[in-house]
Amino acid sequence: MAASRKANRRVRRARLACALSFFLLGGTAAAAWSVARQPTPIKASAPKTVPAPLNRIPVSDEALRQAYAAGSIDRPVKSILNVPGRMQYGDFRWDERGVPAGPTWIRVDLKSQMLSVFRGGEEIGTAVILYGADSVPTPTGKFPILAKLKDHRSATYDAPMPYTLRLTGDGVSIHASNVRWGYATHGCIGVPEAFAAKLFNAASVNDEVLIVG
Repeated sequence: MAASRKANRRVRRARLACALSFFLLGGTAAAAWSVARQPTPIKASAPKTVPAPLNRIPVSDEALRQAYAAGSIDRPVKSILNVPGRMQYGDFRWDERGVPAGPTWIRVDLKSQMLSVFRGGEEIGTAVILYGADSVPTPTGKFPILAKLKDHRSATYDAPMPYTLRLTGDGVSIHASNVRWGYATHGCIGVPEAFAAKLFNAASVNDEVLIVG
């Protein structure tokens, strides 16, 4: 029994280390992918009542230092969501249980094609995104949310853009899209519509969005 508990602890530490390495490489939800894909040992004599998995993974001070050095974050992160399964195009997770009210900020990683929403350092939402095609790339940098437009329609492309969070004067925004393999945007960041609605309600004008490439 004691040996089995030690083995489980070793597996848990290995999974967490792997998750944090993905976080540093880009995209907080990518960390959860690595955790979800690691096998968990099952004992024949396991009790019938098994505690539910934690809904988030704490981020260590060392991981934060490395992330700051790499330029992948610009403020502290306390935890990331423990996503129970590999995310595909159109998938998202939202879990703000136990997270107190506080300032919201958004991190977009173009390389890993993920968006993460943080409140007070705790990740509360994450989604697979679309971003700009090579001819109209999504800009990188730090942007404040300039405006919120719930039922916006693009005059340039004559297309609906629900739950728009405008980031630049020339129209680059986060908005609801049909997030599918092979699709791209004209420089905006597209997220699944149900996720966009939650993000729209959580975000405020002047909240910051960090886009890394």
